[in-house]
Amino acid sequence: MSYKTIIGLEIHSELSTNSKIFCSCTTEYGGDPNTHCCPICLGLPGSLPVLNEKVVEYGIKAGLAFNSNIANHTKMDRKNYYYPDLVKGYQISQYDKPLCEGGYIEVDTENGKKKINLTRIHIEEDTGKSIHSKDGGTLLDYNRAGVPLIEIVSEPDMNSPEEAKQFLEKLKSVLQYIEVSDCKMEEGSLRCDVNINIVDEETGKKSTITEIKNLNSFKSAVKAMEFEQKRHIELLEKGEDTVRETRRYDDLKGETISMRTKEDASDYRYFPEPDIVDMEISNEWIENIRKSLPELPEDKMNRFIKQYDLPEYDAEVLTASKNLALFYEDTVSHSVDFKTASNLIMGDILRRLKDEDMEVEDMRFSSKEFADLIKIIDSGKISNKIGKKVLREMFEEGKDPNKIVKEKGLIQINDEGEIEKIVDETLDENPESIEDYKNGKDRALGFLVGQVMKKTRGKANPGIVNKLISKKLNS
Repeated sequence: MSYKTIIGLEIHSELSTNSKIFCSCTTEYGGDPNTHCCPICLGLPGSLPVLNEKVVEYGIKAGLAFNSNIANHTKMDRKNYYYPDLVKGYQISQYDKPLCEGGYIEVDTENGKKKINLTRIHIEEDTGKSIHSKDGGTLLDYNRAGVPLIEIVSEPDMNSPEEAKQFLEKLKSVLQYIEVSDCKMEEGSLRCDVNINIVDEETGKKSTITEIKNLNSFKSAVKAMEFEQKRHIELLEKGEDTVRETRRYDDLKGETISMRTKEDASDYRYFPEPDIVDMEISNEWIENIRKSLPELPEDKMNRFIKQYDLPEYDAEVLTASKNLALFYEDTVSHSVDFKTASNLIMGDILRRLKDEDMEVEDMRFSSKEFADLIKIIDSGKISNKIGKKVLREMFEEGKDPNKIVKEKGLIQINDEGEIEKIVDETLDENPESIEDYKNGKDRALGFLVGQVMKKTRGKANPGIVNKLISKKLNS
């Protein structure tokens, strides 16, 4: 049987404004519980919300970056539902007149570029946060209530968890480039809901759409989609169907769990927010915001290919993160080889950042110091292998590479006479390896080279070592 997966995403991204969407309370993350909120955050009687203009500006900025149409007339609505972390019993959001409509994000597939269409982008307020204690109680922190969000809703155009992952990565990258959100998933700044179902391509039978709520890492999102994909197919093959429901993903169990039946829009009893007037957005304001947009990831990638003669893969990796792209450009501005810098960043630096769960801006050395390391390697003062060792020290100590090389005595030995003495000593100590080589075991050559490098603590020029040992073994 052949099945087609259908995935649509809803992404909530907190905006990086200094104050909340309807009051002057700070949006700063953390703080003691219930210290960043006021009567407006809680919707207490007599309090009136005042819309933060910066929130509208950031929403328009995101819409323009994703090729959406910006509305000239829009309004806020009340979405009525009650949860403990939404104390006033309704959320101020947008319903039938969102700030942005349409737009798209392109992802790469086996068949080339694929356009994932957006339905809308609207602005709304975040809710508070429930904290469940070990004794079974629930504590409520309203510091997050009223933090501004944009909700980005895609069309169900994705057909695999991999496509959805790419969509999320590109969306996050663009939001960070235009600096409307820090997208810190660990702090809840970027969260996504997944809508997924399956179609039997032979019979046309579809499973019922299920929703997975509040996924706060791309890894969890992919695993949740993979689990649901499998669950839907298994039920269809048994002649059963899924039910219209909202589920959550349990990271520890690696499975989704039912939370509640899924609501329809009518269940929320939307109506126009009576305390906020409708918004009229001029074309002049939209164009001014368009002019303020920075170079976006795709444009930067194409420029890197052209300006630095990089392969498309390198350019895509380097421009996926704004800060990584800046680090690369700052590095090569110090007159180092474009490709060497790219290789070291994509290899050693990204691997170390991943292992340490760090961001590029957290590194303890500057792009100038990294460029100095490349120059030392290129000059032949240290080998590539020693260069990697120096880079490790830079990560750990944040020291200048020239100081590390000097203090550790790591300068490469290029003196052929000095290396020849160590080669002779090594050959005298390993007659069996010489015999093995003469009997056709080429690996013996590598072993002998390794022994010389070990004796010199990696400082001997490997090219000279190879040349001298080969010459002596073949003489």
